[in-house]
Amino acid sequence: MQKFIGVALPVIILSTLTQHVFATTGYFMHGYGIKSQGNAGASTASFNDALTIASNPSGLSWIDSRVDVGATLFNPKRSAEIEGNLAGANGQYSGNGLEYFVLPEFAINKKVNDTVALGLAIYGNGGMNTTYKRNPYAAFGNAGEAGIDLAQVFISPAVAWRYSENQSIGIATNILYQRFEAKGISGFAPFSSDAQKLSNQGKDSATGIGVRVGWSAKLNDVVTVGANYSSKIEADKFDKYRGLFAQAGSFDVPESYAIGASFQITPALKILADAQRINYSDVDSVGHPFSLASVMAGNAFGTEKGQGFGWKDINIYKLGATYQVDPQLTLRAGYSHNDQPIPNDQTFLNILAPGVIQDHLSLGATWSVDQRQELSVAYTYGFKKKVKGNQSIPTAFGGGEANLEMDQHILGLSYGLKF
Repeated sequence: MQKFIGVALPVIILSTLTQHVFATTGYFMHGYGIKSQGNAGASTASFNDALTIASNPSGLSWIDSRVDVGATLFNPKRSAEIEGNLAGANGQYSGNGLEYFVLPEFAINKKVNDTVALGLAIYGNGGMNTTYKRNPYAAFGNAGEAGIDLAQVFISPAVAWRYSENQSIGIATNILYQRFEAKGISGFAPFSSDAQKLSNQGKDSATGIGVRVGWSAKLNDVVTVGANYSSKIEADKFDKYRGLFAQAGSFDVPESYAIGASFQITPALKILADAQRINYSDVDSVGHPFSLASVMAGNAFGTEKGQGFGWKDINIYKLGATYQVDPQLTLRAGYSHNDQPIPNDQTFLNILAPGVIQDHLSLGATWSVDQRQELSVAYTYGFKKKVKGNQSIPTAFGGGEANLEMDQHILGLSYGLKF
């Protein structure tokens, strides 16, 4: 076990920190851990593996000592359309310069005694990527490829305390590493407080620290409930992009929280339900709407009240089912729906970040190789969603509308080892 962790942990850390991340509920992951993905992310009151740290760290109390290593393959299809524009920008634009993204994950849980468990998880919290080889903003003085690349990774040590026979509380420290790059939008320099640090500055990174607290209780043999809260992380600034993001390059991680319940309907069938909220609007660089009137009033890109992407807070609702076919085979399914984070009048700038998917359907399975080892797989389809602009392109840019579209295929595989 020590040799396994000694080899696997550095590999996972290095590969996670260098991979792109592409998420689907806005720019957060729809589920953490392959088993959770098989239930469309419903995991606040269902504890399957050590990746429970990423959703409800109190779940460490209810699972064995184990190691989980996995990887998720993302295949997003993102595109934009501009119509009715008098500046010559009309057309269809593909943001799929990169088509496939691999995101590894690692987690470990160690039961210290009957009441205390210690854990560590390394995983992608969220992100966004677009690469438009044909620049949709070319008519407005922008040249070259356009797009952004945002990746947010958490390293989360955790502890869980089972303070009574049926209840547990857990806490995880979310150590954030995030990386960002923007290109192809230098033509918007007149609307920036620092034109030299608006676009095409290469990759920049930032760090921060926050906390996730979780609670769970087994009310009886049928019902388990859970709740979690993740604090806002005020990260270091992206200095290379102080002319793009509000407050001279600030880009924080928004707070989120969730409640959930699981119901053991029969010895073989379990039903799961979660409700989650992500407060995107609390991050100024994400939540501030894009408005030329606001720019003219002194709120240029990069200023204290600078322009953003206009994202709204969203609620996410998840339903899942797990069925134990036999001692070796477990099947999973799930469906989730979330509010639309991008308003119709904010689609123009969000050509760079078209996180419009609202519905996910998931299937998964776990095969127990023996009493200690298991293999899990999950597939999720993020249903195609189109958001049509409404007064989305300012008259100064020729008016018209920007329409966004995206769907996504997600495939995850993992290996679990109990010790």
